[in-house]
Amino acid sequence: MSINSFDSRGTLQVGENSYEIFRLSAVPGTEKLPYALKVLAENLLRTEDGANITTDHINALANWDPSADPSIEIQFTPARVLMQDFTGVPCVVDLATMREAITALGGDPNKVNPLSPAEMVIDHSVILDVFGRADAFERNVELEYERNGERYQFLRWGQGAFDDFKVVPPGTGIVHQVNIEYLARSIMVRDGKAYPDTCVGTDSHTTMENGLGVLGWGVGGIEAEAAMLGQPVSMLIPRVVGFKLTGEIKPGVTATDVVLTVTDMLRQHGVVGKFVEFYGKGVAEVPLANRATLGNMSPEFGSTCAIFPIDAETINYLRLTGRDDEQLALVEAYAKEQGMWHDPEHEPAYSEYLELDLGTVVPSIAGPKRPQDRILLSESKVAFRKDIHNYVEEQHPAAHTQLDEAVEESFPASDPAVLSFADDGAVNVQSAANGSHGRPSKPVKVVDPERGEFILDHGAVAVAGITSCTNTSNPSVMIGAGLLARNAVEKGLASKPWVKTNMAPGSQVVTDYYEKAGLWPYLEKLGFYLGGYGCTTCIGNTGPLPDEISKAVNDNDLSVTAVLSGNRNFEGRISPDVKMNYLASPPLVIAYALAGTMDFDFETEALGQDTDGNDVFLKDIWPSAQEIDDTIKTAISQDMFRKSYADVFAGDDRWQGLNTPEGDTFAWDDKSTYVRKAPYFDGMTLEPQPVSDIKGARVLALLGDSVTTDHISPAGPIKPGTPAAQYLDANGVARKDYNSLGSRRGNHEVMIRGTFANIRLQNQLLDGVSGGYTRDFTQDGGPQSFIYDASVNYKAAGIPLVVLGGKEYGSGSSRDWAAKGTVLLGVKAVITESFERIHRSNLIGMGVVPLQFPAGENAKTLGLDGTEVFDIEGITALNEGVTPKTLKVTATKENGDKVEFDAVVRIDTPGEADYYRNGGILQYVLRNMIQS
Repeated sequence: MSINSFDSRGTLQVGENSYEIFRLSAVPGTEKLPYALKVLAENLLRTEDGANITTDHINALANWDPSADPSIEIQFTPARVLMQDFTGVPCVVDLATMREAITALGGDPNKVNPLSPAEMVIDHSVILDVFGRADAFERNVELEYERNGERYQFLRWGQGAFDDFKVVPPGTGIVHQVNIEYLARSIMVRDGKAYPDTCVGTDSHTTMENGLGVLGWGVGGIEAEAAMLGQPVSMLIPRVVGFKLTGEIKPGVTATDVVLTVTDMLRQHGVVGKFVEFYGKGVAEVPLANRATLGNMSPEFGSTCAIFPIDAETINYLRLTGRDDEQLALVEAYAKEQGMWHDPEHEPAYSEYLELDLGTVVPSIAGPKRPQDRILLSESKVAFRKDIHNYVEEQHPAAHTQLDEAVEESFPASDPAVLSFADDGAVNVQSAANGSHGRPSKPVKVVDPERGEFILDHGAVAVAGITSCTNTSNPSVMIGAGLLARNAVEKGLASKPWVKTNMAPGSQVVTDYYEKAGLWPYLEKLGFYLGGYGCTTCIGNTGPLPDEISKAVNDNDLSVTAVLSGNRNFEGRISPDVKMNYLASPPLVIAYALAGTMDFDFETEALGQDTDGNDVFLKDIWPSAQEIDDTIKTAISQDMFRKSYADVFAGDDRWQGLNTPEGDTFAWDDKSTYVRKAPYFDGMTLEPQPVSDIKGARVLALLGDSVTTDHISPAGPIKPGTPAAQYLDANGVARKDYNSLGSRRGNHEVMIRGTFANIRLQNQLLDGVSGGYTRDFTQDGGPQSFIYDASVNYKAAGIPLVVLGGKEYGSGSSRDWAAKGTVLLGVKAVITESFERIHRSNLIGMGVVPLQFPAGENAKTLGLDGTEVFDIEGITALNEGVTPKTLKVTATKENGDKVEFDAVVRIDTPGEADYYRNGGILQYVLRNMIQS
């Protein structure tokens, strides 16, 4: 209960219902705050306890200085927690383990229950083994259950064993789309109180809910567990970037184009750790689905959230998706009462300002390896021809640097260049005008028993996926894709035979409106059969390429491409056979399936010929904005949403037929290779042990800039011969049953072996070697070794480990296993130039100290090559309740020379210091439970 220092508690009457609320009007100054900070202010008023949340915190928020750097810590209590199954399974494993640990320490196991509603959507496990045929969905679901039966039994047990924990079974939809279509409340009602719906999730794209005015963001699984158990999220009052929208989107431009433009703008501006809030008259012109698309991509531009205030469009969407009239009335009345209803004439104070005229946005894609690397569609062929040189073995590889310099000197950005090598090694730089050719080419003839004969070359589109939460939530681009498919088929066009096509909608509603609009036959004619309801291609669950195509790619080292309507295109993520990945709107995914190659100019090159032999260009099959809008109005109804979500937690016969254990504690199976008891509480004492300095540490990995959690975290297929595969082999798992690393997140033994094992990881301790390898300095000469194998030897020798990194270390998905795997490998500290927010927090949550090199310095400037022995002093100050600003780091080289520097301690709040002192956030929570 709030101690209500500001006398803000009151009653809101909505029709015949009354709700207890905490009025912001009781606190002077809150009226001028941005929408997102008003939500935080209400949160503090409602949870004020005089200790962790005080009048000083509330006044600090009310008197927020937009120009100030964040320095004031507050405790934010989310209303609910959202999980997907990859990150959610470890959460439930940890909760189950905590029940046993609290018993061992003399506590009550039934105290371990979610104290806030926790909901999980199983959407990350379906793999596209089967595609391009009518039975693809059924076969992929069958294979999903065969692979994941143990996990699903465990999750069904959790749904019964824990209070306030619900599971949306497989084959229903993608977590973030299910969230905005059904789970999100906009305004919560609980125990007679009404308050803003706020939600943290175990997936960074939780921010999709920002489009509905729901404040929330992705956190690590460890933070989510703590939030489920009643722990607030410790944070600094952030800077808020006001992003003004004006104008209207032009015909032919999609929501995907807008979001790629915004991503590019915000990455260049710099918004890491900040809130982004959209405002202005243009907001009313942005449909809710487009708002959700923009919110979804918040992790790609690096902000904590990207939120739209509640307005009439919010209410319209809630109505369309089947929320009842009582809820609609409450959302509107509450938002207006609290000053949270968007007023286009009112401009709150913001820390920084950006503006975009939606009328200036043009068709775009992004790639080949980062979502912020936007490319104008009109320049995509030229950009591909420049980038391809980074992915192929050139005849004269030494010319790479010369090539880059030649481009910069010879042509301005407005006149992109086409590059080639002369026989003497010189670089030829030609204007891209008139379709000049100059790309590397390596044509390979493929004879496929199902797909016939064809030629594969660098740049071939091997994967075309309509996939992920970002765009499959958006009717405008999904209907647009369906209409484009219809127009293409009617012109006699077909997808190229080497393209692995994928249609994975975000919810069953998409299937319904495709059927109502009569678009499925055309999509299927182009190979886009329903493959599953899940993330699929976007998270690397692409499944294998056809054997003959995979063999041709690997035998000839072809650099083929993937085009997907997703939000992530990092190296090695989509498919082990594909080096270059591009993000595009769903209609463009189909267009690239028709073209069959990234080496294609849609303005000047024909996609094929119609039945009369006339050339067909993209403009000839692109549907008009009016036709898309008319189709949406006739094909989508409220009844579709109500029918799809009427019994959403029940599942199909497969789910209901699972043999599920019973009881308050889980009966662990020592033979299980999917679910094992977590090791984090082994040997835990009631009182935390003092933290100590790090002595004699070795470098496990020396890494460069932009190392993402995709590089660190176990994900994707399990490659034979790797430590994870060796473990499964030893436990009698057949190679065909390896499944993916993500599907085995409930087994720490598999996860440790898959950490830092991405096939594209470049550990600079080794020269030119990619993958999960390092040098093992417990052996003479430090020979090359698997990272896992080296860590076992270091642990046996009692040697702690450190990781050295560059800028933006840990960007990407909020993956708890990137931190859990790091600590279980024996890493005690990570030293980088800069961290992405979530991963830095997660490292502390697992008891690893995040440190930064002094400003302007890095491993290279300090002369560190990773062969040194590291001593880190000053950590023990934390035992006295003091968080030091810097720690002294001494790196001793093999010849005895020393490199010394003061590393900046990135334990940013007192709450984080408490977690670190306890050895991690879960240990802190467990000890507090026992003491309470």
